[in-house]
Amino acid sequence: MAVDLYADVGLGDAPDDAHQVDEHHPARIAFDRLGGSGPMWLRTNIPMARGLGFSGAVRVGAAALAVAQSGRSIDDGAGEILAVTTDLEGHGDNVAASLHGGVVAYVEGRAIPFVVGPVLGGAAFVAWVPDVTTSTDKSRQALGDTVDRAAAVHNIGRATQFALAFAHDDPTLLEESTSDRLHQTSRLAGVPGATDAVAAATAAGAWCSWLSGSGPTVGMLVPAARGDEVAAALPSGAHAKVLSIDPLGARLI
Repeated sequence: MAVDLYADVGLGDAPDDAHQVDEHHPARIAFDRLGGSGPMWLRTNIPMARGLGFSGAVRVGAAALAVAQSGRSIDDGAGEILAVTTDLEGHGDNVAASLHGGVVAYVEGRAIPFVVGPVLGGAAFVAWVPDVTTSTDKSRQALGDTVDRAAAVHNIGRATQFALAFAHDDPTLLEESTSDRLHQTSRLAGVPGATDAVAAATAAGAWCSWLSGSGPTVGMLVPAARGDEVAAALPSGAHAKVLSIDPLGARLI
């Protein structure tokens, strides 16, 4: 899901509110992989290592910049951008959302958009962002090597329910749609206050909540009119952002 936190990537010397990136930065590596050349800079309000897609967004922005530098449109280069950034990211879900906007599924190398209707498209996305950071690799290491069959069946059902909520633009179908038995229990337990944040969000009127990426952020979809109310009900030890779904994805400004 793309939300309205942004990574702006540009050519030349960095403006006062941005910084130059070196050859080791994930944005620079993506830029170079697609044939970009010259100095480049980055400006972003996406928190790093919080499960809000920082690495995916900066890679997509830089790859799109390289495509634009070559004289092509982002649409024309979308396939290359997706392939390269997926390879660098290690999975395609974050980069597909940053590239295409809205809500997408990444399936066998393809970004498949969800149809987002006016009700869910206008929802608030509330992010409870703890002060601690999470390493995706370390978070994955905390998970077991095997999956219980009943847990897998449970998650398949919930994922289908989540997709149907968007297909019908029906937020009542989101209730329990993010219930998870594969990874969230162990990961939430490692973030002080995260389990309480999920419970508080539900009690305050959120349709559903989940661990964003590998955490530590907890994300929740909320009726637009109740975004501030839900944010105010969340536990301390973090700051809350009231955001919205970004429908556009990567674009040239």
